[in-house]
Amino acid sequence: QVQLVESGGALVQVGDSLKLSCAASGRTVSTFTMAWFRQAPGKEREFVAGIIWNGERTDYVDAVKGRFTIARVNANDMLYLQMDSLKPEDTAVYYCALRWILMVAIPIQPDQYEYWGQGTQVTVSS
Repeated sequence: QVQLVESGGALVQVGDSLKLSCAASGRTVSTFTMAWFRQAPGKEREFVAGIIWNGERTDYVDAVKGRFTIARVNANDMLYLQMDSLKPEDTAVYYCALRWILMVAIPIQPDQYEYWGQGTQVTVSS
């Protein structure tokens, strides 16, 4: 029903900035919570940032607070993740996710999200 496609991943240097995008299609996603997760090799998928339907509430994992900013443009069914001051530990595959339930919460567990993109690789080189 919903397709999510991430883009923007790249190989960057420590301290660089990068902006990830997630395009939704199939159905409008403007009324649902969306989030970014990441998964590094050998590690579990972890919550990075989330945003409720109208953008008025966001949440971040402590490791990225002050460096990453999540945003959405509902008119275009787009989700973004602005990543600044990148560190080697930010290296991972980044996934866009959608929770297909009307709510104003931002779950941090992956199994609370019904739709996922294919992921985009972010590599931060020192």
